[in-house]
Amino acid sequence: MDSHVMKMETLKELYKTGRGPSSSHTIGPERACIAFKERNPQADEFKAVLYGSLAKTGKGHGTDAVIIKTFAPHACTIELDVTCEDLPHPNTMDLYAIKDGAVIAKSRVMSVGGGNIEFEGEEVKAPVMVYPHSSFREIADYCAEHSMELWQYAEKFESDDFWSHIRAAWHTMKECIRRGQNDEGILPGGLDVHKKAKQLFESVAPNENERTRENRKVCAYAFAVSEQNAMGETIVTAPTCGAAGVLPAVLYYYHEQLGMTDSEIERALATAGIIGNLIKTNASISGAECGCQVEVGSACAMAAAALGQIMHLAIDKIEYAAEIAIEHHLGLTCDPICGLVQIPCIERNAVAAMRAINAVNLAGLLYDTRKISFDRVVQTMKETGLDMPGAYKETSEAGLAKINLANS
Repeated sequence: MDSHVMKMETLKELYKTGRGPSSSHTIGPERACIAFKERNPQADEFKAVLYGSLAKTGKGHGTDAVIIKTFAPHACTIELDVTCEDLPHPNTMDLYAIKDGAVIAKSRVMSVGGGNIEFEGEEVKAPVMVYPHSSFREIADYCAEHSMELWQYAEKFESDDFWSHIRAAWHTMKECIRRGQNDEGILPGGLDVHKKAKQLFESVAPNENERTRENRKVCAYAFAVSEQNAMGETIVTAPTCGAAGVLPAVLYYYHEQLGMTDSEIERALATAGIIGNLIKTNASISGAECGCQVEVGSACAMAAAALGQIMHLAIDKIEYAAEIAIEHHLGLTCDPICGLVQIPCIERNAVAAMRAINAVNLAGLLYDTRKISFDRVVQTMKETGLDMPGAYKETSEAGLAKINLANS
């Protein structure tokens, strides 16, 4: 093991398996309620007050439903406070334990992104830090010095159960696509959005050529995962629930259609994880904090890096592909209609999956002409996200979220 101070956490915290549709709005609150319920076994009912983004888009994301389900069989009252602004995080909630009509315990919890939670006033559980580097440049130099690829870098510093975790994540991704591409009906939430993955998978356009076939199937796979996420089914954060369809769509196409082995795909997932981890460490993966650019944009970069690994590109070409993917998502707002992870989220996953493939193709041809490093574009994405008005960051107050479909 390298003697450096560890600066970046395990990829097992990036790839989480859980119920959608939002790592911040469902996986995080679910974990908070489970922990609070375990701390207060004597309570006979509970209360949750949601603030910030949790209050403004919580119903659309299913936050209220997952809280009620988690506290069951105990009753739980839910209040939405959309006016409070003095918050430690955009995704903040107060939980109350009640017995015989009296409050016996209260905790303020923040869902800080990627399904992670923090209890206010308590020491944050130290993340499992395993990597001695926190920039792409450092990692690339280390890999060059030790003649290794990015997946081997991950393998070197992760624990013994790393590959079993990656294998399980890939299995869940495949099962999610298989469920989704055979599913039909209307997504919940009231927007009357019909599931389209099956139609995309089965419909063959007249005179379909190899390129249009690739686009159709990659989109079908992305729709499959994103629609399952919108249904509250089990997905893998990559890096979040709302962007969970991008990476598996690209990987599944190359696995199912082009015969890449599970082992090759798992190595690609490790490579993608390094990219996602760098973004999480140096910027954000929370749409409520920095917009959809850090969700779908990050997923696109991860997919580009994964595909670069599958195509055995050199590390500098993988870097360029990931940089292209981020650069062309800069400023992307998080503005789901009615707070539902449906419009435009599902289509964005499909478009980003195709863009990842294009980014790799460009990087393979133009890598020696690039002017911007991956590290610099990640920093720019963070700055852009912090500068972005709050109304465009998962609050349903601006952008597409203002559209009334009945009058559009």
